[in-house]
Amino acid sequence: MPNFALLNNIAHKDLRVIREYASRYGDNEMSAVTFPQEFRAIQNEYPIFFQKNTENGKFIPVALLGLRQHENLFLSANGWDANYTPASVKRRPFLIGIQPPKPGESNQSHMVYVDMDSPRLSETAGDAVFLPHGGYSPYLESVVELLEYIQYGTELNELFVSELLQHELLEIVTLEITLKSGERNNLVGFYTINEDKLAALDGNVVASLHSKGYLQFIYMVLASHSNVVKLINRIESRIAQAGHQ
Repeated sequence: MPNFALLNNIAHKDLRVIREYASRYGDNEMSAVTFPQEFRAIQNEYPIFFQKNTENGKFIPVALLGLRQHENLFLSANGWDANYTPASVKRRPFLIGIQPPKPGESNQSHMVYVDMDSPRLSETAGDAVFLPHGGYSPYLESVVELLEYIQYGTELNELFVSELLQHELLEIVTLEITLKSGERNNLVGFYTINEDKLAALDGNVVASLHSKGYLQFIYMVLASHSNVVKLINRIESRIAQAGHQ
């Protein structure tokens, strides 16, 4: 379980972050949360589906990274093997938190938290979080920008999903994948766009979705599904390479 602490330049003055990607840093996950504004880049590399949070019932889009639990087919000996890394992966081990407004104030403030149990943390290796005098390092400044991007994406996703649910455009799907070896993988708990209901939408609804940019998001989700074949090719290639070793 993560152990998040509010980041500060006193307790964490010597903190460094190892930015490479590997299983030992917890990157061996079969999916990563993604956000609508990055769908254009995501759909070039990864399949996009939705998952339902069992605790609050909310739907979140995810980029599929593997076909089995604890499998990330984009991890290689040289790091992350793709042209684009999901924002939710790049932000580790940081998280943005919302602090309630102080008495007499109306605006919430966003605070940066760091997972103190993350294997990426070090005091001798990686990028410094703070400058010697206590200011933000260039790396931390880039992290803050990324966290703001993610916060915006989280809010945008709630609006986007709300529209999808309003028009009953989400449907559950099971991915049944059989490899050449005969191994079968059934991926359950994923949702996607119901194309029949999408095609049957009233013209005014379509125009509304288009004006909000949501129609583009929808088609990017659908287009991304061709990347399932790329995942299968990646795993088949790994199995073949292991067989020749």
